[in-house]
Amino acid sequence: MAEVNILKPGEGIAIFERRRQPRRRVELSFDYSRLVDREDHGGTLADANEGGLQVYLPEKLQIGDLFKIKIFAPVNSEVETIQAIAKVVWASRTKGRSGKYRYGLQLQSFYKGDLNKYKALLNGVEGKLEG
Repeated sequence: MAEVNILKPGEGIAIFERRRQPRRRVELSFDYSRLVDREDHGGTLADANEGGLQVYLPEKLQIGDLFKIKIFAPVNSEVETIQAIAKVVWASRTKGRSGKYRYGLQLQSFYKGDLNKYKALLNGVEGKLEG
């Protein structure tokens, strides 16, 4: 039988943030495709930091899959598009966005010059998330 710990009044559970950089709330469109596929599919970027992205996609993917991604910057941005390679590191079925899946993508590499464009885009985003 499993051991159960019962909290006493005044006790609690601490949850520590494992991210190295703060997340930035963004709502941007992006395209993605498998490394060996030429067909692009569309998705929505929900939040981002220098290490990765949280995205909503219409299809089920596998953890460990690698993709080419192309992020479309906001119209008023000096940056137009940012291209990178990303890896699926977590997945969950969304609630509230019918038929969509939520994923965590870890950024693996950027196309030449796009890392600096990505950092500039993140620095221009106002919506810093806590935690």
